Amino acid sequence: MKFLTIVPCALTAVLIGVLAAPAQADQCNKLTYLTFNAPVSLPGVTLPAGTYRFTHPDCSTRILRVASKDGLEVYGTFLTIPEERMTTTNEPEVVLAEMPAGSPEAMTAWFYPGETTGDMLMYPTNEAARVAEAPSQTVMVTNGAE
Repeated sequence: MKFLTIVPCALTAVLIGVLAAPAQADQCNKLTYLTFNAPVSLPGVTLPAGTYRFTHPDCSTRILRVASKDGLEVYGTFLTIPEERMTTTNEPEVVLAEMPAGSPEAMTAWFYPGETTGDMLMYPTNEAARVAEAPSQTVMVTNGAE
């Protein structure tokens, strides 16, 4: 696994940026906005380029919800398992699997700032083998301006 600080050309076609700070009212939901400039796949869904809202709707479970920036359209609610990393960062980190040419990169995990335990996405059987075979890279995202 490679650890990269994001540089626009360092990661093939995907650029990720955080457009808003995590929600202050309720830290357990881990509300984060991520922007992709190319399609990214998650279990059972491919997100087109755009800004998405990542959150834990129920703080006591390992559920990740991905919705539109305004939260009105839910693109997926995913079961996750804990994923560990050695050190924390002040910015969110995303782990992407490099898929074959012509396929969107697959998000395999994401980490909330300041935490060593993140969310590893669980892919269905028909997608899991393809994603598991792909090399992964961890990308540290940076705060962006809206």
